Amino acid sequence: MGLLSDPVRRRALARLVLRLNAPLCVLSYVAGIAWFLALAFPPLTQRTYMSENAMGSTMVEEQFAAGDRARSLARDFTAHRRKLGALPVAWLERTMRSVGLEVYTQSFSRKLPFPDETHERYMVSGINVYGILRAPRAASTESLVLTVPCGPDSTNSQAVGLMLALAAHFRGQIYWAKDIIFLVTEHDLLGTEAWLEAYHDVNVTGMQSSPLQGRAGAIQAAVALELSSDVVTSLDVAVEGLNGQLPNLDLLNLFQTFCQKGGLLCTLQGKLQPQDWTSIDGPLQSVQTLLLMVLQQASGRPHGAHGLFLRYRVEALTLRGINSFRQYKYDLVAVGKALEGMFRKLNHLLERLHQSFFFYLLPALSRFVSIGLYMPAAGFLLLVLGLKISSLHEAGVGPEEAGKTPGSSPPHPPTQGVALASLVAPLLVSQAMGLALYVLPVLGQHVATQHFPVAEAEAVVLTLLAIYAAGLALPHNTHRVVSTQAPDRGWMALKLVALIYLALQLACITLTNFSLGFLLAASMVPAAAVTKPSGPRPLYTALLVLTSPAATLLGSLFLWRELQEAPLSLAEGWQLFLAALAQGVLEHHTYGSLLFPLLALGLYPCWLLFWNVLFWK
Repeated sequence: MGLLSDPVRRRALARLVLRLNAPLCVLSYVAGIAWFLALAFPPLTQRTYMSENAMGSTMVEEQFAAGDRARSLARDFTAHRRKLGALPVAWLERTMRSVGLEVYTQSFSRKLPFPDETHERYMVSGINVYGILRAPRAASTESLVLTVPCGPDSTNSQAVGLMLALAAHFRGQIYWAKDIIFLVTEHDLLGTEAWLEAYHDVNVTGMQSSPLQGRAGAIQAAVALELSSDVVTSLDVAVEGLNGQLPNLDLLNLFQTFCQKGGLLCTLQGKLQPQDWTSIDGPLQSVQTLLLMVLQQASGRPHGAHGLFLRYRVEALTLRGINSFRQYKYDLVAVGKALEGMFRKLNHLLERLHQSFFFYLLPALSRFVSIGLYMPAAGFLLLVLGLKISSLHEAGVGPEEAGKTPGSSPPHPPTQGVALASLVAPLLVSQAMGLALYVLPVLGQHVATQHFPVAEAEAVVLTLLAIYAAGLALPHNTHRVVSTQAPDRGWMALKLVALIYLALQLACITLTNFSLGFLLAASMVPAAAVTKPSGPRPLYTALLVLTSPAATLLGSLFLWRELQEAPLSLAEGWQLFLAALAQGVLEHHTYGSLLFPLLALGLYPCWLLFWNVLFWK
């Protein structure tokens, strides 16, 4: 405290930081990247453990044995669906009633902001079917959900058959203390969002749906099931939800525990768990799994129907049955027993899951990294911005201050007011470009289709790219009014504002979605730190362009496919990039994903400020 309160020592510390600013910035950035990579190694990663006492033991006897009935129901569902060309609502109602459930339906419709070419839909309408198994030993105050999303092109018949067979099995048990909802949704996530909004009596996405005629208690947990075959070689679990939300770690631990009990092979991000942590192969595999999770969480997309439940404070997972060429295969009985065990343990909960972590990273299914261990990686990267801000602040007071005594107060330069006034135009123009990037692509799609031979989705993407490129070409250099008495003060003041703006944004993003904040910091911080109008401008230009938000997205797509062992060519990568742009805008307007407005209204205008600094005259 004496160092900070003594003005002489504080000024000496400021001069030391100013003199060693560049080495400290490099050291801090390298430390941040190294810390992140070290998260996959055992000293920083911990073994998972169960924190909730009510789920601490797997001493339940799973009795599910209706595998043949599940396969029969799946075949009937497939036949009726193929005959109708849509979800067989009447057959589902009849089947659910036959096993003793209270059956209800919900119709919904949604007009997308522009056609979804990935799923080939624009005007969407469908019907959700759900049945409620009332708890014989409680007053319907709490409930659990088993949901099966059905899309127009998805093959999820086996999941429907298994869900109905489990409903019949659960109906014969008397130990349930919570209602169980068996939900079949149409049009994948759109149906799930419509049902969740109606269940909680809210409308956050503009979905038009009928009110629910039947309700159960407050939803404590949910499991989404996706099966494409009646035999599986492994169960892959998805945890990433909307805007990077994650379920309570205890729910993931519960899934892994029952997979181990039943001998089921479980995977995370499609990767098996490393077996040998003593050699370098185990940590290297966990680095790949960790990077895959970071990329998927940073996208802000719900990677399964469970991702929409997390918005409503419902802990949820998506389980996907994988049928590959592995030697050992499991039938629907093994999967059903694992689900039965999970629901029986969730039935014991006396309160919502809260004792374990909500913020974590997973280098493997049996290991995790807590928030206290991964936040220093982002902290080191943000420290670079802090060092540059302090450097500019100290340098901006005027070089003539160096020879003054510590007690003297330097006069304010006469150009300070003019320099600050000159920042208004670049700030306003940059923010206006961000606002145009956010608003115009969707609003102007019909105008574009009338004047150019493109479809609506193509018009949205092309408008995005056009506005993005126009921001680089606009003459933002409205700072020529700066007096020649202090020619450097203008760009230094603008860079100081841009650094503070970037640091605040990255800090807020990192607190809510570490993966997104870390990726953006790792790409944008170096260019933001070194950009200035003097020096090797072509090198600075190339670095700034390669670390722009669009280039970061493109590079992330290539890295994601490389980690999935499905590398892309340049043409394939560009097509995937265009599709990702369209999906990002669509998911923001459809589900409320925040990645698109964060980039358009926040980070892109901030990046344009550094572009102005680079071309300051």
